[in-house]
Formats: sequence, C-alpha cells, structure tokens
Amino acid sequence: MLLQEIVDFLDDYLGVGEWEFDSSSNGLQVEASFEVEKVAFAVDACMETFRKAAESGADMLVTHHGIVWGGLSKIAGIVARRIRYLFENSLSLYSAHLPLDAHPKVGNNVLLLKAAGFLVEEPFGFYKGRAIGFCGRNVGSDDGVSVKDVAGKLEKELDTEVKVFEFGHERVFKAGAVSGRGAFALEEAAEKGLDLLITGEAEHSAYHTAKELGINVIFAGHYATETLGVKALMDVVEKLGVEVEFIDVPTGL
Repeated sequence: MLLQEIVDFLDDYLGVGEWEFDSSSNGLQVEASFEVEKVAFAVDACMETFRKAAESGADMLVTHHGIVWGGLSKIAGIVARRIRYLFENSLSLYSAHLPLDAHPKVGNNVLLLKAAGFLVEEPFGFYKGRAIGFCGRNVGSDDGVSVKDVAGKLEKELDTEVKVFEFGHERVFKAGAVSGRGAFALEEAAEKGLDLLITGEAEHSAYHTAKELGINVIFAGHYATETLGVKALMDVVEKLGVEVEFIDVPTGL
C-alpha cells in the first residue's frame, strides 16, 4: 500500500488539520518509505522504539509523541541521529498528539474513561479552547464506586501501578479523564462537580490544588494512559490491509 494513502487516511480520520495550535507537528514527520506493508504503533518516537520497529520489518511507525515539537530550528544532535536512523532503515514516522487524545472513538481519553468503568457523557479538559478529554457517570452502581475500586480496575486494565489522592468524596459518581499530563483540568473538574479526575503523570503542584479543591485524583502513568489510543488506532489501520504491530517501550512514568 502506498505511504501517502495511509497518511491521507490518518489525516482525515484523526482530523489532524483541526489542531494547528498543537505544538506537535501532527501528521507525517519523516517520509522514509513509499510503499508500506507493515505499520508499527507506539507511544513514543525514540531510538528504542525505532530499533524495535525496524527489527519487526515495519515500513512505517505511528506514534503519539513525535520528534518535532514547535518546528525544527536545526537538525543536529539527537534529532539528527533519530532522523538518520529512520532514513537508513526506510522507516517513515507519523505522529498524532492532541488529535489522538481527543478522538471520540479511538482517543486516549474516551477509552481511559471507559476503562475506568464510566459512561462517557460530554467533552471535558479544555486546552486552548478545545476539549481533549471526556467526563461521565459511573455505570456500576447507583451508590457510586469507591476511588480504590476505580484505581484497582485501572491497574488491571492498563497493567500499571497507580497513585491516588483521596481528597474528595468517598463514593465517586462522576469522573473526568485527561491522559498524560492532565492535572491542568483540576479546576474545571471541580467546577463541573466531578468527584474524580483520572490522568497520567503525577505532577507535584497537583497535590495542593486537588487538596484545596476537595477532589480525588488517580494518576495511572503518562505512558500507560496513552497506550490506549495507538492500540485502538492500530486496529483501525489493520482493516486497510496492512500488517500491524504494537511496540511496547514503557517508561514506568
């Protein structure tokens, strides 16, 4: 299959053109192949991922975090080494940051909220005027669910260890999800009357903010919360008739 056919499909499916304010250069970042038989998927564009993708026989790599942020001022150092490796191994790189966080079907946040056992109701987690997360209600019980039960479910679903701030109500009825570094949405969560914010990275400043707002927070890991989108997107791309593989390079963060 032609590389450009896959790129065109992804650009359209993810609505890449609608996220021009994203500091990530969403879309095709490195064009190193023209024909694609196998597409690898991963969270991070890094040398370990590149090597594993090349060893797997992939012609194209799709990641959540790319190698170009805010444009390129020069091609030297680690950027040059990464680009050189991609070209030497005929491995094209496509990245989707906020478009993959916010997608209503294969996005990190809609899937994160569902994985935690909540019914998705509306967009949430506004960043530069656009929502990248989702919020909704617990579907397990009319009496709500405990924060510890939600944490346990996420540990099982994401195969990760979570950190919990229990600063809110003991029973959770409404929750919001913003993967990765989503603690910026704490005040919005409180304003919406949410009992819990589910995010990835445990930011130091979030402790006092959550405590003063009286809201529970589950930090399930930046990496773990952002494996959901690329895996779901992989299943979509497989239907195009190419071989696919998920490349797991966890950071433990």
